[in-house]
Amino acid sequence: MSRLQTRFAQLKQENRAALVTFVTAGDPDYASSLEILKGLPAAGADVIELGMPFTDPMADGPAIQLANIRALDGGQTLARTLQMVREFRSGDSETPLVLMGYFNPIHHYGVERFIAEAKEVGVDGLIVVDLPPEHNENLCHPAQAAGIDFIRLTTPTTGDQRLPTVLEGSSGFVYYVSVAGVTGANAATLEHVEEAVARLRRHTDLPIGIGFGIRSAEHAAAVARLADGVVVGSALIDRIAKARDNAQAVKDVLALCGELAEGVRNAR
Repeated sequence: MSRLQTRFAQLKQENRAALVTFVTAGDPDYASSLEILKGLPAAGADVIELGMPFTDPMADGPAIQLANIRALDGGQTLARTLQMVREFRSGDSETPLVLMGYFNPIHHYGVERFIAEAKEVGVDGLIVVDLPPEHNENLCHPAQAAGIDFIRLTTPTTGDQRLPTVLEGSSGFVYYVSVAGVTGANAATLEHVEEAVARLRRHTDLPIGIGFGIRSAEHAAAVARLADGVVVGSALIDRIAKARDNAQAVKDVLALCGELAEGVRNAR
């Protein structure tokens, strides 16, 4: 079993959801970002999504857009992001790590080279938000052939006719974007989330993670009662943006991760 399958199976036995945390590689700088990354599992993160910085992150709201700018200004590249995963893996062989971003940097890097290096450094999955199922042969199929999961996004506007196409070839887990809009937008109602999870369960046996707009331990706990995973990104990134210095950023992100983890773990 893959690291993602193992982790979700383990948490199902414990009857709790996974806390899935998102941070952008290289934000606020390489060393601090790596310190955050290495500290997240001990702070309570069950799965980590690591953003691959890109100049035009069209699915992301202001917080993650600014994180991308900070990272790129600091010299973060796709090669350095893969190196960051390698350094993370040297001390952690169990926590699933998923790279999230856009196809342009991967295409520019070279798909074959990217997949080979991602596998070698210990990447478990990919979320590429601007590559629909109609382009599976571009990245999804070769990634899965190499043993890297390809995680699909579904949204409130993904209808029942479209859903099987979106889910076809999905692996790892399904990421349900609970609001129509960009990251960090207003949160969906719990009633909406409950209905969405029930609908997705009719179409897939994969674990379902819910994201976009989750900011507090209380909100994370409420979603954790309904889904297999709770995805938090913008709230963590905001802690970096508001910190007085990079040391404070590391401390604040890991503190919030701990609060969210407590909410998720005591939810059921």
